[in-house]
Amino acid sequence: MRARSSGIGMRAARSVHEAVEAGARFYERGRMLGRLVPVGLGSAPEAEPARTRRIVALLARELRAERALGRAGHWTYDINRHIGLMQAYKAETAGLAALRGRRP
Repeated sequence: MRARSSGIGMRAARSVHEAVEAGARFYERGRMLGRLVPVGLGSAPEAEPARTRRIVALLARELRAERALGRAGHWTYDINRHIGLMQAYKAETAGLAALRGRRP
């Protein structure tokens, strides 16, 4: 029985990983970010690397909070929000690496 349940867990983890990868490829900041986090980045336009760094920091903070809810079994935990945050974080960090001239 234990071997079977671990196989299911591995398949579930692979499915989540594939969903995150696919979502990160098709991520659009303007359309998706505001649905995941309250984006109050100010009215003054920032240089792009600084804005992206702030977004990455915000997403990292939100991911930590969502993981804590999941681990605690809290009723407000939302797996779809968690996956969305992971997709946005992956896409934004890749974009930041591209701005710096490195591969993600």
